[in-house]
Amino acid sequence: MKRYYDPIIFNNMLDGIDRRKYLIATYCVEDTVPDVDFLDHFALIQQMILEGSTGTWAEVKEETAEVRERLSGKLVGYYEVPAPEGVKKAVVQFAFSTDAWGGDVPMMLLSFAGNCFAYSPKLRLLDVCFPELLVKQFQGPKFGVEGTRQLLNVEKRPLVLHIIKPKMGMTPEQTANQVYETAIGGVDMVKDDEMTSETYNCKFEDRLKAVMAALEKAEKKTGKKVIYFISVTDEVNKIHEKARNAVKAGANGLLLGYSAGPSVLRVLAEDPEIDVPILLHPSHMISMTPRISWPPLAKICRLCGADLMLTPSYWSSIPLVSLEEGLRTAQVKTAPFFHIKKTWPMPAAGMYPGLLPTLVREYGTDIVIPAGGGMLGHPMGYTAGAMAWRQAIDAVMEEIPLEEAAKTKPELKAAIDHWGILRRPRTPWLRASPKYHPKTSQEE
Repeated sequence: MKRYYDPIIFNNMLDGIDRRKYLIATYCVEDTVPDVDFLDHFALIQQMILEGSTGTWAEVKEETAEVRERLSGKLVGYYEVPAPEGVKKAVVQFAFSTDAWGGDVPMMLLSFAGNCFAYSPKLRLLDVCFPELLVKQFQGPKFGVEGTRQLLNVEKRPLVLHIIKPKMGMTPEQTANQVYETAIGGVDMVKDDEMTSETYNCKFEDRLKAVMAALEKAEKKTGKKVIYFISVTDEVNKIHEKARNAVKAGANGLLLGYSAGPSVLRVLAEDPEIDVPILLHPSHMISMTPRISWPPLAKICRLCGADLMLTPSYWSSIPLVSLEEGLRTAQVKTAPFFHIKKTWPMPAAGMYPGLLPTLVREYGTDIVIPAGGGMLGHPMGYTAGAMAWRQAIDAVMEEIPLEEAAKTKPELKAAIDHWGILRRPRTPWLRASPKYHPKTSQEE
């Protein structure tokens, strides 16, 4: 007699699965059917697993037990979460065999982030754990945190990046002039906005030539190297050649939008001729946030070769995710991951110098902070805006309060007067009454 739930799919545990070859995807799933009392959650989950691997909604004779054993997804964890009557809610873990797609990134994404979302309107992908045999097929970031530090000759402190604004409309000369002003102010990097493309008044080659000339001029004045991440986001059939030509023409960094796809990122990162860091802008990821959490997206981009990647921050002008999800996104970019180098976290959106003490205590010093309006909107101008950031970084590294450092730094003082300093709230956990809490350094 045929069982309701195929043992090949259901009779598995994380303890017994071959972790070297199975990718583990973790989801939060919540389901209900109006006016139905009996909710068979396993029936729905079985269909979701088969949709991500071998099956369809009807039985097909060629889908044999052997095919399922080798290629179908497996349920390896089901952790029910208390829910109101008439609702089924759980954290579930599916294992997908890499025999189904090897190192093919687009096909891999179809398995754990494809049709499964059509089956459960409140399904959210929480994490992906990549197996060793799969990761060995990837190079990951060429430079990562340590390699980028070596390029810039900066050992420990956070790095600051100037986002070129407005997003579009400037000529190559205007762009280069803006970059020069922030470069002599001390920025470590500059980048195109993710929306920057070729327009009637700003061609790709002309912008690259003008900006690199401006950075060379600034370096002669300051002795400091600055990386320019020029956007190569384009049609898929054009990106690779565009990136190669940019490097040949002198580009020392590339910017790629996620809208082009992580597979394209991998192609660029694994090309030996493209020997410059790549900054991945998450762009389209924002629309995925209700269904896919940011840590697995960060892992995918790190695996595919992102040297830097913007990170959602709770304190930003776009409060996209929770504090914990934003921090976890940064943590998985730098946590041990077989041979894969670390990807720079970039707490982003609405950054200003008064946020720096909080950002460093949350993320550590291995961060790149991108600033557009929070640098270019400085009351004393673009160069002063860059200087204010460097002054804030120096103060934080020396553990000097920003208010104290600002007494002798007019650029930092103007930034603080203009934007303020974040006072991070505290949550009175652990003890019954906050009035009895001991004072700690965490309150500083």
